[in-house]
Amino acid sequence: MKSHVLTGEHFINGDEACAEGAIAAGCKFFGGYPITPATEVAEQISIRLPQVGGTFIQMEDEIAAMTSILGAAWTGVKSMTATSGPGFSLMMETVGLAVVTETPCVVVNVQRAGPSTGLPTQGAQADMMQARWGSHGDYEIIALAPSSPQEMFDLTITAFNLSETYRTPVFIMSDEIVGHMSEKVIIPEARKIKTVSRPRPTGRKDRFLPYKPGPNGVAPMPAIGDGYNVHVTGLTHDEKGYPVMSVETQKEMMARLLGKIRNNLDDIILTEEHRLEDADIVVVSYGVSARTAYTAVEEARQMGIKMGLLRLITVWPFPEEKIRSLAKRVKGFITVEINMGQICREVQRFAGLTPTYLAGHPGGAIIPPEDVLKIAKEALA
Repeated sequence: MKSHVLTGEHFINGDEACAEGAIAAGCKFFGGYPITPATEVAEQISIRLPQVGGTFIQMEDEIAAMTSILGAAWTGVKSMTATSGPGFSLMMETVGLAVVTETPCVVVNVQRAGPSTGLPTQGAQADMMQARWGSHGDYEIIALAPSSPQEMFDLTITAFNLSETYRTPVFIMSDEIVGHMSEKVIIPEARKIKTVSRPRPTGRKDRFLPYKPGPNGVAPMPAIGDGYNVHVTGLTHDEKGYPVMSVETQKEMMARLLGKIRNNLDDIILTEEHRLEDADIVVVSYGVSARTAYTAVEEARQMGIKMGLLRLITVWPFPEEKIRSLAKRVKGFITVEINMGQICREVQRFAGLTPTYLAGHPGGAIIPPEDVLKIAKEALA
């Protein structure tokens, strides 16, 4: 059997790097359905998984794909799927099932311009609110936004680690531009890659409570067939996993589901800061848009405008405390994103009276640095 990591330097696109990141993280099952611009993830991993003793299945549609990775996760393996906007919409009901059953898995959304079929071969970042609120009911979710093929590799590993740690689905919110962008990707040796596996139960099997949280709020997870009695249901359930139709049980279950994310924000939220120390105006961006936003910051500095960049690596949970802190000392925020103002509204929500501006459009192309600079000049005028 070949080594599970293709070490060294590679010139590959973001989708292929994502597949390699999954292999490096220990993914052993992929259930998917081809869709532009995410198909290359499935193509690459369909070749690689058999080489490492894993399984690839092309399902009949995205609903089946999402359901298949939940079933695979309960057999004890790490699982993943990849899709784009229309498929992401179809997966949303099963995302809710993954949340309530605390099933670890990774879902990659290589975003394209919509609504509906939209511009299938051109990029956008307009599924960001859907990632947070696309399923029904109250829940927390983790979503990462890579800005390069290298980060498609690195953050896929991070996504699996977070998923396994907190027993939750994790989204990788990429876009067509990053997915199809080819750059150098460095893949380290396997021994240098940190991977995490879900906590396993210990003790007497006849006394096991499958949803009794551990010290970090997360319950150990057995694999089906390990000999533990486990009832997996989308209904409101108690620590035994049995359905209990009461307000009290709903409160207890939701406290666990929400708490394991909200109580660990410092370990989940990742951001990158650039020239924020003396910034008068802060650009907030993520994914491919952060690349052009970085150029806008550098050009603004050359013009004497004190601009800085806060790059969101973790978009959900949202770094609200960071925005609140910056809002106390800056003159304004500019959100750079390929949509009509999704994360912009989150910045506005936590910025208070500090003005927030949008550099965005409906999709199909990147946001040029000059658009950001124009807004900055108007904001500071």
